[in-house]
Amino acid sequence: MALEWEQIIVDSADPVALGRWWAEALGWVVVDETEEIIEIRSEPDRMPGLLFVPVPEGKTSKNRLHPDFRPDDQEAEVARLLSLGARRADTEQGEQLWVTLLDPEGNEFCVLGERRK
Repeated sequence: MALEWEQIIVDSADPVALGRWWAEALGWVVVDETEEIIEIRSEPDRMPGLLFVPVPEGKTSKNRLHPDFRPDDQEAEVARLLSLGARRADTEQGEQLWVTLLDPEGNEFCVLGERRK
């Protein structure tokens, strides 16, 4: 039996706005959009994608699942994401090799530094 990973569902107060933000942040394309939902992928026919759907309640605690990204230049990428509207998480980073950011709806994600050799 084969199991194909199609998408991750992201609950959102404003799915279209948040989906468009992530599409810009990741350089992905919109593959489906209505007034209530939006799906983005790295390429139109490539999975998995992210499907943003509406929920009535707001985020109340830390995400149980969050993405990690490893750019070529962590400092430049953090600056770019902040300029798009991300915010720094209010957490003590210490000497970690990652920076925790929040998307416009407060969902955590990490921008990793160089791999340790």
